[in-house]
Amino acid sequence: MSDSILVSTKKGLFRIQRDSTGRWSIGPNWFLGDPISMVLPRPGGTIFAAADLGHFGAKMHLSRDGGESWAEIAAPAYPPKPDDEEDKDPMRGIDVPWTTRLIWSMEAGGNDGELWCGTIPGGLFRSTDDGESWTLVRSLWDDPRRKQWMGGGYDFAGIHSIVVDPDDPAHVTVGVSVGGVWTTRDSGDTWTLVGNGLRNAYMPPDQAGDPLMQDSHRIKHCPARPARQWMQHHNGIFVSDDAGENWREIGDVPGSVFGFAVAVHPTEPDTAWFVPAVKDEQRIPVDAKLVVNRTRDGGKRFDVLDDGLPDEATYDLVYRHGLDIAGDGERLAFGSTTGALWVSENQGDSWQCVSRHLPPILCVRFEPGP
Repeated sequence: MSDSILVSTKKGLFRIQRDSTGRWSIGPNWFLGDPISMVLPRPGGTIFAAADLGHFGAKMHLSRDGGESWAEIAAPAYPPKPDDEEDKDPMRGIDVPWTTRLIWSMEAGGNDGELWCGTIPGGLFRSTDDGESWTLVRSLWDDPRRKQWMGGGYDFAGIHSIVVDPDDPAHVTVGVSVGGVWTTRDSGDTWTLVGNGLRNAYMPPDQAGDPLMQDSHRIKHCPARPARQWMQHHNGIFVSDDAGENWREIGDVPGSVFGFAVAVHPTEPDTAWFVPAVKDEQRIPVDAKLVVNRTRDGGKRFDVLDDGLPDEATYDLVYRHGLDIAGDGERLAFGSTTGALWVSENQGDSWQCVSRHLPPILCVRFEPGP
C-alpha cells in the first residue's frame, strides 16, 4: 500500500506522506516556484518531473533516489518545421508550432526503459532508454487527419491521455483534445482512429458523431481488464468494453456530465470515480458544491460522495490528472485549482483534507509501494 503521494502544482512539486498514525502531511518539495505540469513516479524511487517554464521552454527532470537528487534530462523536442509545411489550427487559424509548448501526459510503457509522452501541440513521443532520448512518433504526427485536430481550452490540440495495455505493450491508446481517440497495436508504427458511439454536443449535428471531432477530457482503463475503458468527455461520460473501438454513453449522472478527471478501480472494471462541474465558461462545481461521483455497476447508478468535503460554497475545479487511485483500490486522492488536497481511505466514502493552501494542483499520483 502506498503511503506517499506526489502532487505537481503551478509552483512546485510536493510529496504528501502518511505516518504510522494515519495522518497525512506535506513532506519534501522540489522546484519551488516552477510550474510542474506532469509527474511520473516509478518503482524503485525513480521520478520524472516535467516543468513548464514558459519562455524557457519545457524541461524534464529525473530522480533515481526518491527525490534526494535530481538531474535535467532530455525533453521531447520537435524536428524543424519544413519551410513549405502548411499547418494551422482549423479553429483559430493560427500556425501550429513545431515546438514543445507543454508536456501534458506521461506513462510508462510495457517494455523495459519504454516511456510515452504526450504534448501540446499534439505530438506523441516515445523513449526506449528510460527518458535519455525521445523520438516523435511521426506515424501519428504525419497522419493528414492530425491537421484537423483543434485546440480546446488551450490554443492548440494536445495529447492528455496515454493508455498502455498491460497485457500487450504494443497496444497503446491516446486521447486528444480536440482530436478523438487513436490506437496502435504495433508500438506506434500505424494508428487507427476509433471512437464509434462518441458524441460531441457542440459540433454541428452532422459532425457530432465524427470520431475525429471528439473532445475526450480523460481516458483511463481497468488494469485487470484493459479492454474496459472509461472516458470523461466534454459533454458526457462514456464506457468501452473493447479498448475504445466502441463506446456507450452513460445517461443518468448526478449533477453534471461535464468534468475532467476520472479514476478506475485497478481490479473492478465496473467501478469508477468522476468529479462533476459546470461546463464551458463557468467551470466550477455544480451549485458551488464539491462532490465526487462513484459508480460500482458500470454506470447504472452513482453514489454522490461528499462526507468530509466542504459544506460551504466551494469553487474548486479538478483538472484531468488531479484524481488518482492507489494500487490497493481503496485509497483515492484529488487536488484542485485552489490548492486543496483531499485523501480517502475507503474508496471515497469519506474524505480528509490534507491541505487547503498548496499552489493550484495540476497532477496527483500515488507513489508505488515498496
